Amino acid sequence: MEAPAQRGFSFSGGGAKLEGVSEAKNVGVLALQGDFREHKQMLERLGARVREVRLPKHLEGLGGLVVPGGESTTIGKLAAEFGLDAAVREAYEAGTLAVWGTCAGAIWMAREILDYRQPHLGLMDITVRRNAFGRQVDSFEVDLMVTGLDAPFRAVFIRAPEIVRVGEGVRVRARLEGRVVFAEQGRLWAMAFHPELTGDDRLHREFLDRLVAS
Repeated sequence: MEAPAQRGFSFSGGGAKLEGVSEAKNVGVLALQGDFREHKQMLERLGARVREVRLPKHLEGLGGLVVPGGESTTIGKLAAEFGLDAAVREAYEAGTLAVWGTCAGAIWMAREILDYRQPHLGLMDITVRRNAFGRQVDSFEVDLMVTGLDAPFRAVFIRAPEIVRVGEGVRVRARLEGRVVFAEQGRLWAMAFHPELTGDDRLHREFLDRLVAS
């Protein structure tokens, strides 16, 4: 299988530094499938230098990677086909890469996926259940209390997974009706909702400023 059409290798964005982001950071957005453009646009508005990642070589020089929502099975199969899963794992374990998965991205990052077999990164010590909050027609928005934020975050849930188990050393940062929807482990983030679909950039800002090294 050939790699998806590539739209260039160079960074984009990275113009003015905005308040709250200490310096322009080099960040990638996994661009195999899903709503990667929305993440890219928000990161660029915060002054980051953003690259669309489709092949292992695109990870070079990145301090962070965002894995978007979409179809987790497709993302997992393509990532395995192009060798991205091994490359991401190697970069994280070398201490050079922070990884943030949203919705399908969180499923891909999980060590265990209940009741379903699919290729996945398996990097984060969590167990997830796919579509735990219902199907597409059951999508909803809610004001969510997130540890570390000073006001509720308007969270968008679309065929969202649930984090049903967290391992030792995994910090729970948000729950919805007692169910874990945002977890952090070192420089790994997994969240069930879509922060890129609102105008609230606080989580993208924190990811850049606190987790991304360069």
